[in-house]
Amino acid sequence: MPLSDLPQIAHAQSHQFFLLAGPCAIEGEEMAMRIAEKIKSVTDNLSIPFVFKGSFKKANRSRVDSFTGIGDEKALRVLEKVSKTFEVPTLTDIHNEKDAEMAAAYTDVLQIPAFLVRQTDLLTAAAKTNKFVNLKKGQFMSPESMQFAVQKIFDSGNQNVWITDRGTQFGYQDLIVDFRGIPVMKKFAPTILDITHSLQQPNQSNGITGGRPESIETIARAGIATGVDGLFLETHFDPSISKSDGANMLNLQYLEALLDRLSRLRSFVVESL
Repeated sequence: MPLSDLPQIAHAQSHQFFLLAGPCAIEGEEMAMRIAEKIKSVTDNLSIPFVFKGSFKKANRSRVDSFTGIGDEKALRVLEKVSKTFEVPTLTDIHNEKDAEMAAAYTDVLQIPAFLVRQTDLLTAAAKTNKFVNLKKGQFMSPESMQFAVQKIFDSGNQNVWITDRGTQFGYQDLIVDFRGIPVMKKFAPTILDITHSLQQPNQSNGITGGRPESIETIARAGIATGVDGLFLETHFDPSISKSDGANMLNLQYLEALLDRLSRLRSFVVESL
């Protein structure tokens, strides 16, 4: 899918949802290419528009000794190779204003992490690259409050913005998805549901985030039923060896069957409108 198609894939009444998917972090070229190749094959077969995601660095880890990346430029070049090899747009997170210009030279979509979505300077820097901007809803924010983050992108001269819900903090060690927020946020921008991060269990006593991947399909089905424009998921051929967020990832071997079921559900929902 060429970058020029990005505005069209998020049309609210589209027969198909679009997919943002890939590993949590770029751990190396071989793993990224292997995952991208599989997702591309599956999404092509199911006619699902696909954007490959992978963080070029992880700045928001629980512990100092946690994996943060293989080097900024090295990881960004891997994302660039994925894009050129498989002809797909790519997405990566940014954490400060300097990241925006650097990442924009290699990728198509700049993602603002949930904890940073109120940072005006960061949002403005992302918007001014003229790339697509994906705003993760803060775990601490209401759906209604995301209109102000979206407006910051608009006011910076960029109309290409998405919202992604990744759950809302529930107590200290759990997240919930409030599906009432999906139609609210769709009034502001195309809305995506993150079906893996929303199942995280943060702030565990060992400093490693837990998760409930067995509920991925449940969350995804509910998202499709409530009309999300796209789905976001992290996947790996062996989540147990992933260097980041493996506890809530989808094993790559289950991707095709899951997307097939969700695609059929999407068709039923759209036809019922």
